[in-house]
Amino acid sequence: MTGQPDQRAIPPSFSDVCKRFFLGRPKITSDLEHETLSNSVALGALSPDAISSTAYGPEQILVELLPAAGMAAFVLLLPITGVILVILALVAASYRQVVMTYTRAGGSYIVARENFGPRVAQVAAAALLIDYVVTVAIQCAAGTVAVVSAIPILGPYSLEITLASVLVFCFANLRGLREAGRTFAVPTYAFVFMLGLLVVAGVVREIFWTLPVYDPQHLDGAVPVQQGNGLVMGATVLVILRAFANGGSSLTGVEAISNTVNLFRAPQGINARRVLTIMAWILGSLLAGVAWLAYATHATPYVAGYPSMLSEIGRAVFGGGMLGHILYFLLQAASAAILYNGANTSFNGFPALANFVAADRFLPRPLMKRGHRLVFSNAIMALTALALLLLLATGGSVSALVPLFAMGVFSAFTMAGFGMTKHHLTHRDPGWRYKLVVNLSAGILSALVVGIFAIAKFDEGAWLIVVVFPVLVLALMRLNRQYRAEAAALDMCPTEQPRFDRHPRHRVFVFVDSVDLAEIEAMRYAKSLHADELVAVHFILDPARAKLLRQFWDRFEQDTRLDMLECPDRRLGVAAHGLVCQTLRDHPDARVTVLLPRREHSPLVGRLLHDRTADKIAMIVSRIPNASAQIVAFDVESRIARTTRVGRLKSLPLSGPRRAVAPAPNRPPARRNSPDDHDFAVSNSDTHAD
Repeated sequence: MTGQPDQRAIPPSFSDVCKRFFLGRPKITSDLEHETLSNSVALGALSPDAISSTAYGPEQILVELLPAAGMAAFVLLLPITGVILVILALVAASYRQVVMTYTRAGGSYIVARENFGPRVAQVAAAALLIDYVVTVAIQCAAGTVAVVSAIPILGPYSLEITLASVLVFCFANLRGLREAGRTFAVPTYAFVFMLGLLVVAGVVREIFWTLPVYDPQHLDGAVPVQQGNGLVMGATVLVILRAFANGGSSLTGVEAISNTVNLFRAPQGINARRVLTIMAWILGSLLAGVAWLAYATHATPYVAGYPSMLSEIGRAVFGGGMLGHILYFLLQAASAAILYNGANTSFNGFPALANFVAADRFLPRPLMKRGHRLVFSNAIMALTALALLLLLATGGSVSALVPLFAMGVFSAFTMAGFGMTKHHLTHRDPGWRYKLVVNLSAGILSALVVGIFAIAKFDEGAWLIVVVFPVLVLALMRLNRQYRAEAAALDMCPTEQPRFDRHPRHRVFVFVDSVDLAEIEAMRYAKSLHADELVAVHFILDPARAKLLRQFWDRFEQDTRLDMLECPDRRLGVAAHGLVCQTLRDHPDARVTVLLPRREHSPLVGRLLHDRTADKIAMIVSRIPNASAQIVAFDVESRIARTTRVGRLKSLPLSGPRRAVAPAPNRPPARRNSPDDHDFAVSNSDTHAD
């Protein structure tokens, strides 16, 4: 087709080759489309983060209770779980209204932005961003616990396995892994089936036979158990609050459906509400079932983190026969699959949220950039890096991550509840009073949970979120202020017509460092500007070299004046600034343009062998009113490639820079412009060129 550029003429860069090799062929924009989900597929694909939390939520309650309350911990486990189920009901009811009102992606961030404005919404943004990072860490860590519980020989390598799983998800998502779909629904349904079977089998065994009961006080490696009557001696209010805070991690992921309402089939709000309701019932039922089985079997957490309490319950319920072993390993496999799958949820949610926040100018714009496979590559890599750092800092311990986990989630619950309260007060739709009570109650309870976490778990890691959370919100605000300042500086007044009158006097300076093809290209471009005055300028750093440059310039047979300016302190940016300012003082009505030739090298060679002085000078000059700086790029690498192809590489000098001698009188002028002239007087050839 005529008029289309020949892409074969542009050789792929090293990064392009690596992307194609590791990530596959690039996708085009027309490939960007969302898969709409049926309710059954959506339930499996969007709820693994929430449902999988039953694998570690009740265990984390006992981690706090057993050392302080002793065997009474198993009695306290049930009422604490009951309170958590009440909060689950309120939060689910609140989000049922969210998905009906805001049928687009974004969840609590969109709710807060629409009702409180973009600035207050950054509280929800910070909460969700922190939640997504911690979700990747804790889900992968818990998935590894499920694996090493079934295969204890892998226990010493738990951290390495967890880090590797994060990297695998990063690589898969950079290739364009899609969360939505039947493939991601399978682990969820497998886990629900196996955990449901576990609960039913446990109830049946307890009714018709008796379940095996562990003795936590005599299990090697189990968490310490307080001796005596724990209800009197150790179960203080603070301990109970800590246990409740740990158990609150069971509710993480409830908001996931509200973040992806746009993936549902029409009518989106109604379908999302149905799926959210079913998910809440499944989560509540499984959470209650696991808590009861822990109470009945006295399954105990271990100091090392494995075997997990769910693993111990599985061994007790399924027994030691062949069928029991098969069911146990199926349970552990399903647990690992859904936990790892829950981590992948964040690899879809974090980039989407970062895109929303960046579009509102509260996060860096590179997070909006779609990469090689039409995914938000920068956001995926940022999420991976943060999750890896968090895992390394905590040693991959689920117990160490839990205090960081639920604070972000419940902060998002709080913003969603209060945001919907404001919505009902503003719009007053039919039945708004009942809805207002539900959302306000959910917001208040969630805020109380955040406060409990901040106080009860402060010395166990929550202090990090207490510090990071406000710092992150302030950073988002500061970034937005910078973007708004830049926009104000670039925006034109809508009442004024732009003027394109030519400046009364236009002076162009070409900074010269050597006579080569890059300089010739800059001079050719300078002449096309039709300036009132065109001057070449060389800042003298080496008098001998400046003298040689003058000889070359005079023999070059062109009419542009070359000014030699002293630069005794070798501060080229200051010298350029002084030249431009002096010119504008002498000619107040003038416009000054500075052209800076720059030799473009390969990224590696350019960084190692050349500096970037041209960029620094351009930045300084551009700050001067009525002055501008332009970099005229000249690709050296393509010249080298062409020279190699025609067999001229052997003719290039091996000794590097040309000797500082004047050219022979009979040398043809064209030779001075040959490719090997660009290394002229290399002692400071990077001064302006690079």
